Amino acid sequence: MNILMLTNTFSPYVGGVARSVQRFADEYRKQGHHVLVAAPLYKTTPKNEEDIIRFPAIQHFNGTEFSLPIPIPGKWGAALKKFHPDVVHVHHPFALGGTALRVATSLHLPLVFTHHTMYEKYTHYLPGDSLRLKRYVVSLVTGYCGFCDAVIAPSDTVAKLLKDRGVDTRVEVIPTGVATDVCSLGNRQDFRRQADIPQDAFVVGHVGRMATEKNLDFLAKAVAKFLHQRSDGYFLLVGVGPMKEEIQKIMASEGLLHRFRCTGLLHQEALGSAYKAMDVFAFSSHTETQGMVLAEAMAFGTPVVAIDASGVREVVENGINGRLITHDDEDEFAAALEWIASLPSSLRKNFIEKARLTAANCDIRLTAKTAIKLYESLIEDKKTLNQHNATRWFNTPKNLQSEWQIASNIAKAAGTLFRPLEVVKSSTSIKLDYSQLEQK
Repeated sequence: MNILMLTNTFSPYVGGVARSVQRFADEYRKQGHHVLVAAPLYKTTPKNEEDIIRFPAIQHFNGTEFSLPIPIPGKWGAALKKFHPDVVHVHHPFALGGTALRVATSLHLPLVFTHHTMYEKYTHYLPGDSLRLKRYVVSLVTGYCGFCDAVIAPSDTVAKLLKDRGVDTRVEVIPTGVATDVCSLGNRQDFRRQADIPQDAFVVGHVGRMATEKNLDFLAKAVAKFLHQRSDGYFLLVGVGPMKEEIQKIMASEGLLHRFRCTGLLHQEALGSAYKAMDVFAFSSHTETQGMVLAEAMAFGTPVVAIDASGVREVVENGINGRLITHDDEDEFAAALEWIASLPSSLRKNFIEKARLTAANCDIRLTAKTAIKLYESLIEDKKTLNQHNATRWFNTPKNLQSEWQIASNIAKAAGTLFRPLEVVKSSTSIKLDYSQLEQK
């Protein structure tokens, strides 16, 4: 099967969506399929890449760490014709999302969209952030889902949200999955020695992009409370991002910099060593659609303490493979960390076994096979439709059809900007509870 994947974030950018696309692409290839990835061009993009098409992009869009791809017409016509895709899988509804719709429509191919992100919780990266803008974004994404043949939800929470918002497109729950076959990589003792962490210390760890929406100021304060309670406690942070300095300030103000370690980006064996060096994984984000990094930590035998939120509750079972905290309470979070730290060795081993079992059920080899089955069913359905559909709309020039869909969706979403904020509106295709958008 030839799978065309389009994404607005990809390596060398570091983030959950980029990692998800890369992980699926690698596994598809291992299973004998061909994958062509279309993604933005970054300043640090390596030369002579294989099976990747790069679009010019606005670097550091609006002063952020993101790059905005510019889908120039005709940029990739020859490569696309040579690849001859069987299915189009897009990972964002904006920017290259329009390109994906145009390609799928013009070639009569099934279009699959993975709803990776709660986009309304990321509007602070845009100028003029407001409740109305959040509502506009939700409407755009919901409308885009309607153009697709299937939408992949990374978790049950996201699937339910899409249905509540009026998405009647086929929705399949398929998490990204983790590469459990690499869990033999890394060395706990060597990492601690190199990071100047005592071998007998209790290490609270976190891996991820250090961004405002990840709620890391709360996490740092909660971990600081825990460290004050345990003289053998350390905080290990792996990743990069704009919140790094804020976290360092919090740890410094608490007099805990000497027990704080920040490694920056780590890959492969070094990342495996970092996971193995942790005794518990701490997570406080409210904006996730799936708990990919949580399952990854569990694959290395690390229990989790996290806030009960979307994408998290599908992975963490309270009292089984970790602890779930109902809301942002620093004392409660610190107490949960202490609870894990105080477990007798026999109970701790049971937690580790349960964590690894959770990760095994989220193996990328399994989730990739599920996605392939979805592609196959959509391809068959599309063939049947193409053979029997002789409507005037079907025979309309395909470029005109896709442009009309895009324009009408923008116009419809724009109409939500003028509706009263306090009123819950519904229509035949969109149902939104606007009060939810006021939450952080």
